Amino acid sequence: MGRTYRTEAVVLRSFRLGEADRVLHAYTADRGRVGAVAKGVRRTKSRFGARLEPLSHVELMLHQGSGELQTVTGADLRASHHAARENPYRLAVGLIGAEAMLRLFPEQEANERAFTALTRFLDLLDAIPARGTEPALDSLVLSFQLKLLWLSGYMPHLESCVECGAVEGLARYLPAAGGAACRDCGGDSIPLSADGARAIQTLVATPMADAELAGLTPGGAREALAVVRASYEHQGGFRLRTLSVRSA
Repeated sequence: MGRTYRTEAVVLRSFRLGEADRVLHAYTADRGRVGAVAKGVRRTKSRFGARLEPLSHVELMLHQGSGELQTVTGADLRASHHAARENPYRLAVGLIGAEAMLRLFPEQEANERAFTALTRFLDLLDAIPARGTEPALDSLVLSFQLKLLWLSGYMPHLESCVECGAVEGLARYLPAAGGAACRDCGGDSIPLSADGARAIQTLVATPMADAELAGLTPGGAREALAVVRASYEHQGGFRLRTLSVRSA
């Protein structure tokens, strides 16, 4: 026994299963993250193989049986995001965002605001210029990750020192405590200048469409990225594979 239902979804990741199938990890509008098997999708005559590429925004028909993985029985494209996948820089930015979504929202529980942020991120991704800089420092993907941290409850506390409560002289970030620290409260910390704190606060408060206008300095962007990584590791208990490359 089982049931079939339709849902809006974004394909975040896929990998091969056997000779012709693929396993998809998707984030759905009404059920959160789901895993599903797309049978025969790698065959040249597959009805919907090209619609299930990572970053695709789709309407899925899923059959939920007794197993952990559901079965894809139909797929209609809402947005292919072909422009993002075909450009190496955009693709790298998109895969960082997709993995962040996978790790921060792993449950089968709907989060409308997170899903809306994901689809907005992908729509904007199609149009960003292909830069010669490191994709992880892109203002769009930094903005997206910080908004996901906020929605998941892992947002760094930057308004005052997490150790003594001081609001002046903040110069460090304490990963284990999830917040900023003043110069007198060192501990196991990473640098966080006024530029870095301003970059984080601006990106959180600014719509993703305006992230490019946030005026991030190179140093501020790097410090924001360091805080994002630290939040994943110390508050979430994981590291993103897509952020494991060395920062140039």
